[in-house]
Amino acid sequence: MDQREIRINEAATFVRNAMGARKPELGIILGSGLGNIAEQISDAAVIPYTDIPGFPQATAIGHKGNFIIGRLAGKEVIAMQGRFHYYEGYPMDTVTLPVRVMSRLGVGTLFVSNAAGGMMEGFKVGDLMIINDHINLIPNPLIGPNLDSFGERFPDMTRPYDPELIALAEKKAGELGIKLYKGVYLSVTGPCYETVAEYRWFKAAGADAVGMSTTPEVIVARHCGMRVFGMSVITDVFVDNGEHKGTDGDEVVIAAQRASEKMTAIFKGVIESL
Repeated sequence: MDQREIRINEAATFVRNAMGARKPELGIILGSGLGNIAEQISDAAVIPYTDIPGFPQATAIGHKGNFIIGRLAGKEVIAMQGRFHYYEGYPMDTVTLPVRVMSRLGVGTLFVSNAAGGMMEGFKVGDLMIINDHINLIPNPLIGPNLDSFGERFPDMTRPYDPELIALAEKKAGELGIKLYKGVYLSVTGPCYETVAEYRWFKAAGADAVGMSTTPEVIVARHCGMRVFGMSVITDVFVDNGEHKGTDGDEVVIAAQRASEKMTAIFKGVIESL
């Protein structure tokens, strides 16, 4: 058996034993400063990543590094309170390991979130953007021998983000009076923030927001046959008039935390509708 699959199975077995009779049907990945959604999960069991075989420690700012298993909006969920990034030095099979584990545990729908720099006209810090497509500039996590037990060699990525879930989010946001944008998320390796020239290039390429995560997990989730819903919190905005002040990691986390209440309400509304 492929060593990657052995590692996935060992981690999944540990988590399954730790969560007992729980059977999560939905997975949630919470990005920088967005881990507070986990506090809305009731009857929660907390599993630190460092307890799970094969899992490293989350080192990014604003990432606590836990699996949270419990109930949210009437559904059994497993939430990642923080994620792993390519820029931390982890190989792609480690970055996406939690998604493979979720698949082994029976999760069929994945919600992903991130903090992102905004390039769309009209964006303000704290705005929410539904991801309706992406541009992946991080190494593809499917490179290498295919894991046939999860999915086919060449998965289709025409619609990586589920249209029905997007429609449910838009409906819920309308009911709550929360303004939503929709756009294309572009991922880079990081860990440095973007130059002005890079922002201009990304915008010209059709991107509306940029960050350092998410697309590898989405690609693997789609390889596993999961439905995916994605949302970015705009934590800084590129202004192409010579006044872009630059980006600060602590400010990104603070902005994400302030917006997390709105995102939590939308996530819960979508989950309730499923």
